[in-house]
Amino acid sequence: MSLPRFYPIFDSVDWLERALPLGVKLVQLRIKHRDPDALRLDIRLGLALARQYGAALVINDHWQLAIEEGADWLHLGQEDLDAADLPAIRRAGLKLGISTHDHAELDRALALAPDYIALGPVYPTILKQMKWHQQGLERVTEWKRLVGQTPLCAIGGMSVERAPGAFDAGADIVAAVTDITLNPDPEARMRDWLKVCA
Repeated sequence: MSLPRFYPIFDSVDWLERALPLGVKLVQLRIKHRDPDALRLDIRLGLALARQYGAALVINDHWQLAIEEGADWLHLGQEDLDAADLPAIRRAGLKLGISTHDHAELDRALALAPDYIALGPVYPTILKQMKWHQQGLERVTEWKRLVGQTPLCAIGGMSVERAPGAFDAGADIVAAVTDITLNPDPEARMRDWLKVCA
């Protein structure tokens, strides 16, 4: 399965409205703390926008809402896997991405036959406090060898400048967050990403 190589992750529908018209074709909506009704509306709006632009929208974490709102993609972290109803997710036909940080997590993820596996943080990240230090490009290469045909997403501290190295190391997809959201000109930065990931 071939997925777009550029994978921005955003915490609001506002960002989708900025990214999708530029030609972004794979994007994640990661909203952590939100009133359930507002969250449902965000997911509904995000899915409508993604369909309008022919893009794939990945819903982070909220698997029940993803099923109820007819999403195609879901991303789960390891803690999320503990609470998720995986048979229900599969019955709904959702494609699944899973976060991994060490070999035990990778083994667990591979046993679920996901549609992509994420490895992070490849570089130090300011997005969230993590117990894992940077994995480095050598780990990207090792993970690609272990996951085989499953698409591998590199995440954590990624930038336009670092993306080619991640691809050379074996990543199929590169995810970005703060390299876009903290940039003074996010639209220009996303255009740079689309060029380097073309």
